[in-house]
Amino acid sequence: MVREPWQDPSLPAEKRVADLLGRLTLEEKVAQLVGVWIGAHATPDDLAPQQHEMVKAAPDWQELIRDGIGQVTRPFGTAPVDPALGARALATMQTEIMAAGRHGIPAVAHEECLTGLMTWGATVYPTPLAWGATFHPELVERMAAQVGADMRSLGVHQGLAPVLDVVRDARWGRTEESIGEDPYLVATVGTGYVRGLESAGVVATLKHFVGYSASRAARNHGPVEMGPRELADVLLPPFEMAVREGGARSVMPAYTEIDGVPASADPALLTALLRDAWGFTGTVVSDYFAISFLQMYHGITETSTGAAALALAAGMDVELPAARDYGAGLIAAVRAGEVPESDVDRAACRVLRQKCELGLLDPDWQPVPPALADVDGDPAGTVDLDPPRSRAIARQLAEESVVLLANDGALPLRPDARIALVGPLAGTIEGLVGCYTFPGHVAPQHPEMPLGIEIPTPLDALAAELPDATLRHVPGCSVDGDDTSGIAEAVAAAAGADVCVAVLGDRAGLFGRGTSGEGCDAEDLALPGVQAQLLDALLATGKPVVAVLLTGRPYALGRFRGLAAVVQGFFPGEEGAGAVAGVLSGRVCPSGRLPVSVPHRPGAQPATYLNTALGQGSAMTTVDPKPLYPFGHGLSYTTFEWDGPSAVDPIEIPTDGEVTVALTVRNTGDRAGADVVQLYLHDPVAQVARPVVRLIGYARVPLAPGESREVEFRVSADLSAFTGRSGRRVVEPGALELRLSASSADHRYTVPLLLVGPEREVDHERRLTTEVTVRAPA
Repeated sequence: MVREPWQDPSLPAEKRVADLLGRLTLEEKVAQLVGVWIGAHATPDDLAPQQHEMVKAAPDWQELIRDGIGQVTRPFGTAPVDPALGARALATMQTEIMAAGRHGIPAVAHEECLTGLMTWGATVYPTPLAWGATFHPELVERMAAQVGADMRSLGVHQGLAPVLDVVRDARWGRTEESIGEDPYLVATVGTGYVRGLESAGVVATLKHFVGYSASRAARNHGPVEMGPRELADVLLPPFEMAVREGGARSVMPAYTEIDGVPASADPALLTALLRDAWGFTGTVVSDYFAISFLQMYHGITETSTGAAALALAAGMDVELPAARDYGAGLIAAVRAGEVPESDVDRAACRVLRQKCELGLLDPDWQPVPPALADVDGDPAGTVDLDPPRSRAIARQLAEESVVLLANDGALPLRPDARIALVGPLAGTIEGLVGCYTFPGHVAPQHPEMPLGIEIPTPLDALAAELPDATLRHVPGCSVDGDDTSGIAEAVAAAAGADVCVAVLGDRAGLFGRGTSGEGCDAEDLALPGVQAQLLDALLATGKPVVAVLLTGRPYALGRFRGLAAVVQGFFPGEEGAGAVAGVLSGRVCPSGRLPVSVPHRPGAQPATYLNTALGQGSAMTTVDPKPLYPFGHGLSYTTFEWDGPSAVDPIEIPTDGEVTVALTVRNTGDRAGADVVQLYLHDPVAQVARPVVRLIGYARVPLAPGESREVEFRVSADLSAFTGRSGRRVVEPGALELRLSASSADHRYTVPLLLVGPEREVDHERRLTTEVTVRAPA
């Protein structure tokens, strides 16, 4: 059989793509730039507001795929489908796509995979905010590698994750999807996820590029008003690291506009920065219907074709989830000379190159995944997306993510205690799963379907954890209702118990159907509904009250004085109830650390720990944003001693040099545990106002009783870089401090530095991370 050059795997991808591109008609090239969404329901309950109006009945399938197609949208995550049946249906769809087009080019299939593959029967891992609480990027990488392997086994090529938005105001509904409020933590943990997904051969898609989390008043899709310095120094670093060090092959622009310019039509972001400066060579894919929003909501063009032209020119390659703007109108505009065909060629070239990398242009590519190729008969049950190895990873992530905020000795619970287990989330899985999970995103529209996986409730888990305890379960109230009639029964249960465990927090949902999630923004950070009244009433009994928060964001807890203990979980997934119960019983030694600050008062936002001096509390304001529990805080059931450096005189290093600081951590308790050593930078005098401290390194250190480890941080002067008055990133000579810390507010050892030499201008080749070594003491 004679192969065309584009079909020859021995040739470089550039030559193959150039050959194929030259053979395509304009219609065939544009077809490569769009997706098709089969099975999307045109109702507001299944999609975002207004989006259901954009999902029209698809034309004849053969007509739709006549010229080929770029992507297949969510073949598994749109409606419940057995994974084996879904994989075979996708393979049939691919076969038909290849047969319909002149060149037999398959489509890229993409799925949501923020907390695992979002499909029926797949493992539900903890939400990204819980990843941040682990301070364990290697574990997140392992999780993502497993997720990627599951996706490839079904024929899926691209995952729409991770979210690298840095939390700026926790009232934002999508806080649960973010990793935390610190750019270094978000960058390192997010890059771990990217490495894992890409290691399985699945394209990781970074979102939302950039500014989505910084909208005015934390309103979804709201305008973003920030200076270029905050953008460069806080919001962009996670994306840069994920591209440069993680190898991400796709980027999704944010819905939002920054200073009036929508990200989806901004060539400064999508071309000058992303491609020219960072060297990104992958594909830029639109958030769902974001190109249409340029016309409908941003109002920067009058027509759909104008929106397509703006997006293409800026560097947007693929329109998702379906063809709406990159369609017949765009083709007509190109033929009329209104849109350069070179813009279409550029985008099509990128799409085809990625298909080449994925093996989709190879003549021996098969649409049926190898795992299903030899299965005969009924395919149901032939694919297990929740095997023991996946649940083990989910369990470890959940256990490491639980944060013990406070404890007066009430925890661990006595094995034979009389426990009043109250709260709206005690007997349900709602506090365990985030918005972008199958149970949270798809299952509510299909109540007749079982979940396909086992998810114990906190009640189930605690009963199994403490079989000799006496449990009385009373909900007390709902998550977000105003009915207080159940509080009296909860109070009675607490009064008759040794201890009360109150399980409170959020229910994830879409666009008002939850208290957390996409489109579920909050006016303030008070607990939803009447949960605060329930907690007040429980505290008034005088019995020890342990608050367990299962949430998608931090909530203000300063009002609740006298709590015996506070346990924080961030939608910890299918194994989350067991993780929380393990912390309550003492089986699990808590080691999570806060990825976001917990405020005193509901209205003290927006405020993260990344504040300049005047952003802290001062005599100049009556509002004190100091958190109740700071970023990085977390307690344990064991104790640790640190033996750190005693430097007094500054260590001099050149502005292009590096310094090594080390300390020894010892477990002085009687049980195994993990400490998290955090390294912060303090820059007391700079040419622009700087955050008082900012994280530049960390190490998670597991230790047996009596065991010690030396933790060494090798810090490049590049880590002190910031955007100076010139608008360029500089390393400035002068005094600095490295602070070895247990949180952003608990600094144990300080190492003074003096950077000497000329001011350096640094670019995107600078060092992005601190090198960390953990070893046995010499």
